[in-house]
Amino acid sequence: MRSLLTAAAISLAFTLFLTPAFLRLFRAWGWGQVIRTPENIHNPSHGAKRGTPTMGGTIFIAGTIVGYLVGSFTGNNPPTISGILVLWMMVGFGAVGFIDDYMKLRRQRSLGLEGWPKVIGQVLVTVPFAIVALNLPNSVGQTPASAYISVFRDVPGLWFMALGPIIGWLLYLAWISLIGVASSNSVNVTDGLDGLAAGSGIFVVGAYSLIAFWQVQQVCTNVASAVQSACYGTRDPFDLAIISASFVGALVGFLWWNAPKAKVFMGDVGSMAIGGVVAAMAILTRTELLLVLVAGVYVIASGSVILQRVYFKLTRGKRLFLMSPLHHHLEMRGWSEITIVVRMWIIAGLLAVSGVGFFYVEWLTRA
Repeated sequence: MRSLLTAAAISLAFTLFLTPAFLRLFRAWGWGQVIRTPENIHNPSHGAKRGTPTMGGTIFIAGTIVGYLVGSFTGNNPPTISGILVLWMMVGFGAVGFIDDYMKLRRQRSLGLEGWPKVIGQVLVTVPFAIVALNLPNSVGQTPASAYISVFRDVPGLWFMALGPIIGWLLYLAWISLIGVASSNSVNVTDGLDGLAAGSGIFVVGAYSLIAFWQVQQVCTNVASAVQSACYGTRDPFDLAIISASFVGALVGFLWWNAPKAKVFMGDVGSMAIGGVVAAMAILTRTELLLVLVAGVYVIASGSVILQRVYFKLTRGKRLFLMSPLHHHLEMRGWSEITIVVRMWIIAGLLAVSGVGFFYVEWLTRA
């Protein structure tokens, strides 16, 4: 417990108190937000945000790493392969976002990496994650990830390797890549208003920290206290709780400066890093399909974009929303930015709590 609380406190202090120092560096380096022209036309208030320091995701990425390492070692819980894999996804996806942001700053346009190059970069991060996660068993044979599709735990009948090792591995890699790419891009789409993605991320990752912490005492190797029919096959659940708590602490400190009116934007480096952590936590806690509910606020944003495009093609030019994603549609309807953000936070909290609630109820039905 000391490791978890220390990790969260250190990462919170890092982003809360050191962000002003980072912002001075960002201004000196010319890291100012570039506003997309079409968006600026439809949302004139966004034009005032031009020049606000961006790429602030680097701050909470650094804060998470510092908090996690300090918390782990001070509490005598050294990092495990599971925690390192979460860091890999956070830093790897953040690096893809950093390249995207840097290209925008260099060109002074809102066009960075194009669609497919960005997806390829994300896949190059998820594939090594997937391979390592299925190949490093501990002393009792548990690997960080599994070759099963999971909801609250692995679903016995949904095993990729039942189709043979080659096809099974290809399907497994495709599945993990889909989760990573979808999660990262969904958070990226949500990051359009001050504090929206960061505040929602606190609820989503916080829910996964609770899930991992609950799994600690119900893990299948803990024969003394686990009910075998309800135990979890998660490897290193306490370390997953530590790393997610550290990330939540870093987001809380960052939100102090990112809440409306934002003093700093997270940029794609931040939104993609959040998506990487969410995807990694879902995969490593064996709750992949539950992700749709726990991270439902991000699903709503990306889903509205998909619906807009499908409807536009089917109706040959008509639009379902005034503008996508949904939060920009609400802006066009006259909602104030702060109203949208707070209400989306409420939705994020309700969906995250619902996910944790279903997770617990499922355990009760087995215990």
